[in-house]
Amino acid sequence: MAIFHLSVEVIGRAAGRSAVAAAAYRSADRLHDERLDRAHDFTNKSGVVHSEVLLSENAPDKWHDRERLWNDVEAFEKRKDAQLAREVEFAIPREMDQAQGIDLARDFVSQEFVDAGMVADLNVHWDIGADGLAKPHAHVMLTMREIVIDADGEAGFGAKVREWNSTSQVEQWRERWASHVNERLAGLDIDARIDHRSLDAQGIDLEPQDKIGPAASRMEGRGLEAERIEQHREIAQRNGERIIAEPRLALDAITHGQATFTNRDLAMFAHRHSDGREQYDAVLGAVRSSPDLIALGQDGHGEDRFTSREMIETEQRLDRAVERLAEHRDINVPAASYQGGLDATGTGGLILGHQQQAALEHITGEGNLAIVIGYAGTGKSAMLDVAREAWERSGYEVRGAALSGIAAEGLENGSGMASRTIASLEHGWAQGRDLLTSRDVLVIDEAGTVGTRQMERVLSHAAHAGAKVVLVGDSQQLQAIEAGAAFRAIHERHGGVEITKVRRQHDGWQQDATRQLATGRTGEAIHAYADRDMVHAADTREAAQGELIDRWDRDRQANPGASRIILTHTNAEVRQLNEAARDRMHAAGDLAKDVRLKVERGDRDFASGDRIMFLRNEHSLEVKNGTLGRVERVSEQSMAVRTDDGRSIAFDIKDYRDFDHGYAATIHKAQGMTVDRAHVLATPGMDRHGAYVALSRHRDGVAFHYGRDDFRDQGKLVRTLSRDRSKDMASDHMRADPAQQFAERRGISFGERIIEIVKAVPEKARGMFDGLRLSIGGQDRGASTASNRSRSIFADFKPPAPAADPAMEAQADREHVRRFAVERHARAVADIWKMQDKDLPVLPHQRAELDKAREAMGRIDRHAAKDMEEAYARDPALATEAASGRTGGAVQAMQREADIRTDPDKRAGRFVEGWRELGQQREEYQQGGDYRGVRKMSEQMAGMAKSLERDAQMESVLRGRKAELGISIDTGRQLAHDLASSVGIERGRDMGMSR
Repeated sequence: MAIFHLSVEVIGRAAGRSAVAAAAYRSADRLHDERLDRAHDFTNKSGVVHSEVLLSENAPDKWHDRERLWNDVEAFEKRKDAQLAREVEFAIPREMDQAQGIDLARDFVSQEFVDAGMVADLNVHWDIGADGLAKPHAHVMLTMREIVIDADGEAGFGAKVREWNSTSQVEQWRERWASHVNERLAGLDIDARIDHRSLDAQGIDLEPQDKIGPAASRMEGRGLEAERIEQHREIAQRNGERIIAEPRLALDAITHGQATFTNRDLAMFAHRHSDGREQYDAVLGAVRSSPDLIALGQDGHGEDRFTSREMIETEQRLDRAVERLAEHRDINVPAASYQGGLDATGTGGLILGHQQQAALEHITGEGNLAIVIGYAGTGKSAMLDVAREAWERSGYEVRGAALSGIAAEGLENGSGMASRTIASLEHGWAQGRDLLTSRDVLVIDEAGTVGTRQMERVLSHAAHAGAKVVLVGDSQQLQAIEAGAAFRAIHERHGGVEITKVRRQHDGWQQDATRQLATGRTGEAIHAYADRDMVHAADTREAAQGELIDRWDRDRQANPGASRIILTHTNAEVRQLNEAARDRMHAAGDLAKDVRLKVERGDRDFASGDRIMFLRNEHSLEVKNGTLGRVERVSEQSMAVRTDDGRSIAFDIKDYRDFDHGYAATIHKAQGMTVDRAHVLATPGMDRHGAYVALSRHRDGVAFHYGRDDFRDQGKLVRTLSRDRSKDMASDHMRADPAQQFAERRGISFGERIIEIVKAVPEKARGMFDGLRLSIGGQDRGASTASNRSRSIFADFKPPAPAADPAMEAQADREHVRRFAVERHARAVADIWKMQDKDLPVLPHQRAELDKAREAMGRIDRHAAKDMEEAYARDPALATEAASGRTGGAVQAMQREADIRTDPDKRAGRFVEGWRELGQQREEYQQGGDYRGVRKMSEQMAGMAKSLERDAQMESVLRGRKAELGISIDTGRQLAHDLASSVGIERGRDMGMSR
């Protein structure tokens, strides 16, 4: 991952240093020091891939000779404490290859230093760390004096240029380096950024620091380790000084990857970026007193949460952009147009399911904003392909985008729409190219991985241009790398269409497991795989790796035509598994002779037959970061590869070396991938999001391995892999409903406002407020403080409020009552589920509370509780979400259930879908000889058939859809009878219900 690092220091005699010695070390050269009359020989040093002296205007050609240049500097400086040279060190993104990194460094050095009049000695190092990853960086030694021409026309040194040594100049170099790197990365279509912000050079202005562990900290005075500790402290002290001077830097750094933070997060950050207790206290004090720090109140765990003013402003800009998109109705595809697409595509063999068709109608309908939530493997790409055809026939240009290159490639391959990384799009827009217009449709896939800041920039541009935006993703898969959960927040506020019918897995029970993973029921999914002997425990992680490779090798030889991938959490495990897989390939004679290549991640052996993964987007090769292929031939100079999508490509190693073995990959690389079989190694760093992705990549099956030294038993495995690490938004912690805003405009505390609402509700309806603790006049100090915090936030950021409207206030009161009712009902349901999950009896007071909550829901609508519980049965995660106060999704689901309850056509659609699912499972049980399972499915289908006797409207609609229900003849009898007969159950036996 690219990091930001640019540091500046002076090489001087006061510290006993020599400019000639420093130049020899950085260039891995042997230079003679005339002042000391000794040679400095560092020719054994490795890792230097480029070395040259760049001359400024008027500098003599003789200074191209590094030895001559620095001996002349030493000779000119007479003082024993003279400053000899300035050194600038900066990190080069490892996502670039060596040629690109060298060009990046040369261009920056030429523009910033040489053009300003300095002579620059540039050395690019491409070291390989202990983790096997490249650590590319550059050392630039700069002269500190101007170049002058004497009377004889000879060039030499003049006065020192003090401006080059100013703090403001250093800060400018740091800013320009961030801008320079980000622009080059975007131009190369590399999906990485130093700070993931705009290209306006707004990088976090703190130096990166190596982590110093307890063992290393006890090694002071021991050679290189002591030097590293001292360097760590120096950097920490410099960072502390910057933060004290400008606390915003700390807030920018903390909220870089998380929208909100706690006191503990702040304390850990201050400890890392300060040296000593005194500076630590000063850093904490500066940040806590900063006007850019915003207190949000307490979270559900009772911890105080904070954010930055910039984060709140970003979320507000995002809200405004989304509102503008949602309000506009500029792009609409007539029904006949997309129906034509369905017909044409259906003729080609593609049949969209009911949910896919609903999603298709949603995204091609009115409105410039459409949102699709799709579980893993639900066929989103097939639906988008049909939508693309419809949009294009109507004259719109369709563009696809995704955060990563491999996700963009997957979108393009699956839907046919030309797709790029979001970074590449933004780079083009910054240059005035490829701007969106009102005739554009922008589809963003894997939208859940896009951070708030980037989402805001993209949607703001689309809203300004009048383009349509379609967001497609799953907020429960891997979370955004940047701060925020923009996709989830947009969906909660504006709703969307969900596709939950899993199509990737072939077996029905595996489809069920994927749905369980998607809804947070990780334990149920793991137990399902364990019951089918697909979860394997070993004594140690090392032994688990060995068993995984054994099973992978057997599967490979038994099913050579199937696709497969090995997945795990860390790069270190990936490398070990890749090497183990290659050993098995060699042992079986499936690889040719190895050729040793120096690639981006170090020295590797490759052979014809090897699996490889490309690690950098390259337009000329049409490969993305994550593209997989098989080596057809390889030499020290070139390689030919057949990619998994059937293309043959060839390239020179000197031009492209960003690849590695592709038998194993990290789970993050796998999002969007589909294979026949997956082999997964679980490690403690995983969570429910990683487990969801890892266990949903396969079509046919998965082998899930773990070591008991990581997880002592399957219960510990489930608990670890069930951890929810969903990212939050600042707005999650400052949710103010309309009633609160009206109350605050009238100067009434929130507690008093609740009492007003309670008084306005009839006496018989007050049961829903039982147990709610209220206080007035500051008696509840916590509530008062929270109210004051909320009021201060909205005073700062909300526009002036209009005068109170009685009709609006009445509506606000109704909304407030509904929210409390839904939240109370969700808590009651969740409490009962907890008891049931633990196999404990439900307590009387819990049942009584559920009855009261249902009664309160009944005052919203007499069917509300039933509709809500039906929604919870279909998506249990909604109950947990609503119980925590986030009721938006639950209310939308309740409304959907109400629509289905009142609309015979929608009820019929759900009936058909459920009937076909049960029929498919019944057929699978029958093929497997599981007659108990067949009986169970038959009884459930019989129950569905019997329900038609109570719903004449739906039965009437279903008569026209008999073919979808698998009924090919018309007996003239009731549909319920025909359905029961189709599964071999007679009505005389009570529709197959057990006796």
